[in-house]
Amino acid sequence: MAKGFLALVLHAHLPFVRHPEQEDFLEERWLFEAISETYLPLLQCFNSLNEEGVNFKVTISLSPPLISMLTDPLLQDRYLNFISKMIHLCEREVERTVNQPEFNNLAIMYANKYKHDFDSFVNKYEKNLIKAFGILQQTGKVEIITCAATHGFLPLLNLTPESVRAQIAVAVQVFEKHFGSKPKGMWLPECGYIPDIEKYLLENGVDYILIESHGVLFANPRPVYGTFAPIVTPKGVVAFGRDIESSKQVWSADVGYPGDYDYRDFYRDIGHDLDFNYINPYILSDGKRINTGIKYYKITGKTQHKLPYNPVVASAKTEYHASDFLSNRLKHIDFLENNMDKPPLFVCPYDAELFGHWWYEGPEWLYNLLKKLDKIPDELKPVTPSEYINDYPIIQIASPCSSSWGANGYNEVWLNKSNDWIYSHLQKASERMVEIANDNPNAEGLVKEALNQAARELLLAQSSDWAFIMKADTMVDYAKKRTNDHLSRFTKIYYDIKEKNLDGTWLKGIQWKDNIFPDIDYKVYKSI
Repeated sequence: MAKGFLALVLHAHLPFVRHPEQEDFLEERWLFEAISETYLPLLQCFNSLNEEGVNFKVTISLSPPLISMLTDPLLQDRYLNFISKMIHLCEREVERTVNQPEFNNLAIMYANKYKHDFDSFVNKYEKNLIKAFGILQQTGKVEIITCAATHGFLPLLNLTPESVRAQIAVAVQVFEKHFGSKPKGMWLPECGYIPDIEKYLLENGVDYILIESHGVLFANPRPVYGTFAPIVTPKGVVAFGRDIESSKQVWSADVGYPGDYDYRDFYRDIGHDLDFNYINPYILSDGKRINTGIKYYKITGKTQHKLPYNPVVASAKTEYHASDFLSNRLKHIDFLENNMDKPPLFVCPYDAELFGHWWYEGPEWLYNLLKKLDKIPDELKPVTPSEYINDYPIIQIASPCSSSWGANGYNEVWLNKSNDWIYSHLQKASERMVEIANDNPNAEGLVKEALNQAARELLLAQSSDWAFIMKADTMVDYAKKRTNDHLSRFTKIYYDIKEKNLDGTWLKGIQWKDNIFPDIDYKVYKSI
């Protein structure tokens, strides 16, 4: 029996961004960059490990908006246009840097990478990365779980319980459609937990959730094993708490691995460095400079005088940091084994986009870590949460406390002076959605289509991403516009239904734009 267990959980999520009405939309690049920098590298990592016979275990949460975008033909084709432009830029960079060997090798590296991405996306995965993840799940080495329908922050939606139920039920429906079974677990959006959501998890067959450390540590009664074993709520939902130390090693901006001076600097990009006339074809059509993804410098330190990036040195660092991560977990096991009567479990949940997008070397670190774990199964063994539940079914009963993994641990990231205005509107829309669902229990034809679209617009408005962006002060105008657009569309549908004055042409236009969840049934909003 292993002395300890390690549960690596990656949460893959992006807000639903799809603008068929306009080419060259900046926010659609969030998806395209994530495909090349995170999702394709992770698939390559896991497929390579599988082909090498490594007995690895990883859990991945694929959010419903991400699933919807990755299976959308329009966005798939736009990604190929994005990659084609990147290949062209890289080829020009190879020519431009021919007399700069410290940069030329990197230009060649990027050119080869994007050509490989194009080939893999088209020929290996047939443009369907969700299917590729599903095949990995069939190996038993990757467990796929879900998240709420549009990543709504559930603690702040609970004034209308039907909204919480819909977020969970629609997510499970999407998962079942694409993977053929109900998800065993759910990554609560922003790890936002309140006890009221449990009944909807159980209604939809969800066995376990991931929550923030203090959600478990401050449970009632206090857990005997802290976060080193899950707890089960009185209603029967198993809750896994994040391990604090392993998170710090990967997440911390000051002492975490991604901040090492030999790793690639995320913020220094040729989109901002090079002559405008040269880079203009590869930035936005309005001339606004953006990151291209071509970055030639390493972090170096807290200085503006960055040194050239060396991928060979960075690769060696991933090997060193994987060993360091394991060494610290093994030391922790030695410390814990005299205080526990079962092997400790280290739950390590991370945003998937950290690996490759923010931390360019992250997928290689993960590959090295999982290979090293395979050599020490008697000391530290990788496991999925559902496997752990099956192997250790005797779990302490305790009630987790309300919590999130946002700053200061509760709700303030999603409820503060920058974004508090949205909630009165979301609440009113939720009440109205329940009203029109109750008023039309057996709608058909255009009325049914309108009710289903109203449900989509409400769900899209509830995305936690918009409130987060407003708080982060990044793409604030876009976040406000998306919130207002979805609420405005919902409100028009509401009044058109109430007044029996539906505009079929207008509705078809909105269905074309906001085509998420084609199988949604508005009845999920009927009164509880």
